[in-house]
Amino acid sequence: MARHSVTLRRIEFADWRAVHSWASLPQVCRFQSWGPNTEEESRAFVATAVEAWAHSPQRRFVYAAHVEGEVVGLGELHIRSRHQGEITYSVHPRVWGQGVGTAIGKGLLARGFGHLELHRIHATCDPRNLGSARVLGKLGMTWEGRHRHTALIRDGWRDSEVFSILEDEWREIEGPRIGPGGPNPTA
Repeated sequence: MARHSVTLRRIEFADWRAVHSWASLPQVCRFQSWGPNTEEESRAFVATAVEAWAHSPQRRFVYAAHVEGEVVGLGELHIRSRHQGEITYSVHPRVWGQGVGTAIGKGLLARGFGHLELHRIHATCDPRNLGSARVLGKLGMTWEGRHRHTALIRDGWRDSEVFSILEDEWREIEGPRIGPGGPNPTA
């Protein structure tokens, strides 16, 4: 199980092919209400994610995750209210279990608690998605409970496990090395 150095940068439209390489796979979107994506759907998603960087106030921060110069995942921090946000991530299955999702999550949390000065960040996952639940646990997020029937997916209604972390909990885990901007995902 190799660990990779992961770099986050603002998503660009040219990333759509890389995003499509995993968003078109049934195993990636098994627990999601989207996908498997067509090329048109992947292009539209990336175009919307790129456009979100121009909005003011900005509510969505979508990053491409690079390993050795190749886009292998993406992460999004969505501002839900003045002091709260939500993170999501998606990773190509060929790097599952190699720390990429955890690295994406850490970068998103650092941005949210650093530069954006959020108080609480949450994430959800399907109860059957044990890999994602493990990532959220590695991020120091606390399981808050289960919301019933939150999304209609291919095999019926899906419940969502809810995890969260508060600013002081994050600072306790990460320590004083995180400044106002957090680790620098290029933005």
